[in-house]
Amino acid sequence: MSAKNMLENAIENFNNAAAVLEKEYDRELLDILRHPDERTEIQLSPLLSDGKIHIVKAFIVKHCDALGPCKGGIRMTSSVTVEDVSALAMEMTWKCALIGVPFGGGKSGIICDVEKLSRQDKQTIIRSFARNAHNHIKPQVYVPAPDMGTNETDMGYIKDTISYSAGNATTQGCYVTGKPVILGGIPGRREATGRGVMMTVLEALEVIGRKPQETAVVVQGFGNVGAVAALELFRLGCRIVGISDVNGAISCPEGLDMPALQKYYQEHGKLQGFGTSRAIDGRELLELDCDVLVPAASGNQITAENAARIKASIIAEGANGPTSHDADRILEEKGVFIIPDILCNAGGVFVSYLEYTQETQQEQMTQEEVYERLNKRMRTKFRDVLRFSRERGMNMREAAMLLAVKTVCEAKVARGYLP
Repeated sequence: MSAKNMLENAIENFNNAAAVLEKEYDRELLDILRHPDERTEIQLSPLLSDGKIHIVKAFIVKHCDALGPCKGGIRMTSSVTVEDVSALAMEMTWKCALIGVPFGGGKSGIICDVEKLSRQDKQTIIRSFARNAHNHIKPQVYVPAPDMGTNETDMGYIKDTISYSAGNATTQGCYVTGKPVILGGIPGRREATGRGVMMTVLEALEVIGRKPQETAVVVQGFGNVGAVAALELFRLGCRIVGISDVNGAISCPEGLDMPALQKYYQEHGKLQGFGTSRAIDGRELLELDCDVLVPAASGNQITAENAARIKASIIAEGANGPTSHDADRILEEKGVFIIPDILCNAGGVFVSYLEYTQETQQEQMTQEEVYERLNKRMRTKFRDVLRFSRERGMNMREAAMLLAVKTVCEAKVARGYLP
């Protein structure tokens, strides 16, 4: 998805909710939420292993902190833009409000090609970001997490950089989530988004009256979200008939053995060539015959161009903004049940909230406790959105957005308008 389209899509989804809420709230209040509270550009100048100083641009966007400190990951790619980050920060506002955690929406971007960096150079850039962004990263201001191009190791570097700069052994409070468990992270955080996707898929299957053992699934993406969701759905009895990574896609109508595929991927670094699977391109993957499609890679994968050829009965949006606004209309006419991204992939930010509270209160949670709370929250919120959508006669995305925006509006009103 281009930066322009990503932001336009986010604003258009908001505008649909705002049009309904204009009867309850001042138009000016809704106009405020159409734009981020703050957009900051930071210039990093790390000295890398080639002995040269490199100029690296970074962005931090805080969309709205009416419900609490801004929360959102650090995206590190060569193509990320401030418009990308603004769109993702806006979506985080709605996601946090919908899943019921006391955070607002934020996001960061670092313009850098991770694939071309050595491990040491990436660490240097991450630490440079943490030093230069220290005025913005604070437990009551903005709490980052991993996103595309970053991981738990990078979050550990950020925590270490901040604590070292303060002359402390550790940070006072939670400055970053998604850290290694040994540094105060929480068990199950890496799997949380994918498990949340699985839970919402189970709820959606119940809605259409289908059992997991009767269900064929296609998953786009083999990162933390896609790989975990595919494995969890496989364990429940679903047939994973197609899946992709950055190198391409494979299909197998009889179903892929996910534990064996993960082992193969670890050994070969790719999915292609596994067992009796057939190599296909990414476009064909989305259009495979299946019951559930899980786009868990990047934005704007389902568009007006290919929506009519989608065969799935359920689309579970593991990625942020994978479906364009025009595609939404086509899919609704076809009767496709869409689990919107701000609900479907909210498991990650919910468990980030658990990590935040754990570190703030100096407690420890077990993986069993994390999964139990995640399961209860995801299923409860899915049913809340489903019930609201039926009461209002609207689809799941419209219902989720309306509930989320209304929650943020209520928080803005409760705070008052004076500075």
